[in-house]
Amino acid sequence: MITILLLSIAGSIIAAVVGTLWYSNKTPMGRIHMKNLGFYDLSEEEQKKKIAEAKPKMMKMYIAQTALSFLTAFSVVFITIMGIHNGLSFGMVIGFVIMNWLCFIVPVIGSAILWSNCDRSITWKKFFSDICSSLVTLVLTALLARLFV
Repeated sequence: MITILLLSIAGSIIAAVVGTLWYSNKTPMGRIHMKNLGFYDLSEEEQKKKIAEAKPKMMKMYIAQTALSFLTAFSVVFITIMGIHNGLSFGMVIGFVIMNWLCFIVPVIGSAILWSNCDRSITWKKFFSDICSSLVTLVLTALLARLFV
């Protein structure tokens, strides 16, 4: 159980790293995210003000997101370790991880975007960006768990 917990912590760190890189302003996905937030509608001065306002809250937001990511990582690590211990191939385990992504994460992200105030011109881009980010995170977490089983 300690292995599962430690790998889940590592998985939540993977999620933070992937999210930080994925949604950085230097990537197409980051630009979609910033457009969705209305950041590009602001003047340069307003953008700097928003960044300055957000900075003091960032550490708390990262900690909260890492805690939430731990729950997802725990599920992926548990599926991976228990599946392999019970004789499943890693391909089957990844299949289960992808099915969980498809059946649980994709609908939640889709609903969140559908009912949000998302700019309709980027709705599909935002949807695919967000679901792909979560898929990359889940697969990397499963690969990490596989290294220790």
